Amino acid sequence: MMQPKRTKFRKMHKGRNRGIVVGDEISFGMFGLKAVDRGRLTAKQIESARRTISRFIKRQGKVWIRIFPDKPITQKPLEVRMGKGKGNVEYWVALVQPGKILYEISGISEETSRKAFKLASSKLPIKTIFINKRETIHVNR
Repeated sequence: MMQPKRTKFRKMHKGRNRGIVVGDEISFGMFGLKAVDRGRLTAKQIESARRTISRFIKRQGKVWIRIFPDKPITQKPLEVRMGKGKGNVEYWVALVQPGKILYEISGISEETSRKAFKLASSKLPIKTIFINKRETIHVNR
């Protein structure tokens, strides 16, 4: 599972998922999966979509993951009274804004990569679109 090796602080405030997007253009591959909605992707969801892509393309092309879960999410145990401090870190998430490239692929045909991204997008909780390096699609922010 993806998570930072070490962090300055163990726990983080909830914060807001606002602001402009960085990483809205394809940098490495020929085809990409771009987020249309704003949301949080857990490390398990990112890994599940990656495994779906790599299994479908049968390890022919190259896959790049452009997001990393670097925000810890804490939870208190069940049936525990309020107070007594913040809960323990349960999982890690990546905050995603509209327009962010999530995955990139190269070395396979457009039709195959389109099918692979369709399968992967069903594993993710946000709406996504398929993009080509030659075409630029801007998502309303």
